[in-house]
Amino acid sequence: MVLGELGTKLTSALRSLNNKTIIDDEAIEVYLKEVASALILADVNVRMVSELRNRIRNKLRLEEALAAGTNRRKFVQRCVVNELASMLSPERKSAKMQKGKCHVVMFVGLQGSGKTTTCTKYAVFHQRKGWKVALVCADTFRAGAFDQLRQNATKVRIPFYGSYTETDPVAVAVEGVETFRKENYDLIIVDTSGRHRQEAALFEEMQQVYDAIEPHDVVFVMDSHIGQACYDQAKAFADAVRVGSVIVTKLDGHAKGGGALSAVAATNSPI
Repeated sequence: MVLGELGTKLTSALRSLNNKTIIDDEAIEVYLKEVASALILADVNVRMVSELRNRIRNKLRLEEALAAGTNRRKFVQRCVVNELASMLSPERKSAKMQKGKCHVVMFVGLQGSGKTTTCTKYAVFHQRKGWKVALVCADTFRAGAFDQLRQNATKVRIPFYGSYTETDPVAVAVEGVETFRKENYDLIIVDTSGRHRQEAALFEEMQQVYDAIEPHDVVFVMDSHIGQACYDQAKAFADAVRVGSVIVTKLDGHAKGGGALSAVAATNSPI
């Protein structure tokens, strides 16, 4: 199970600390090393893990300087728990959407991360709650992208928009959004091309789509298998457009799942 192995290793590290008779600097360093090792093996970004260790060390020094007689065992445990919790508790909250008003949600992510399928699942989720939902295919780069979205949308009976002839994703996105806005749809989901942070032209195109449709929320779709690369990729997307939330896909595989923690930290957005 994703993150299950990480939980087991963190629990093991905690048990080792509890079994220590004396909690000195050496015992604390061993514990922090075990926690760091568990996080790195789970594909949490190495730089993030290093920063986490440094923050815990600084808190320990400050606490010991301020209060003599601190229970070091409990304090170290509390520091680690608080730091891990803060990694998954971004300052930014999920976008609030209200039924009866028109909202545009733009999906971005790497190629093959499962964006188109996730768009359909997201649409079905809201449709079952009584929302009037539509899908727009602004992926003019990948062959068969519109066919896939059309097939998915037809299967779940959700209106869709796309074009076989128009090659400009901005034009398709704007036309699709305007079409459904006129028909008073509550939620318009825009599926965009998959792209990599090294593809400058595709990132510029994504920014153009973002500026043209002015979405209420941007969802970064992350493949749980990409591991250590997740932080840099998520950061690149967050720097290009205002990512508001993260969806992690393919959690039923053998992924370690630490990339989910990295994605939250890189985008400062909730999962």
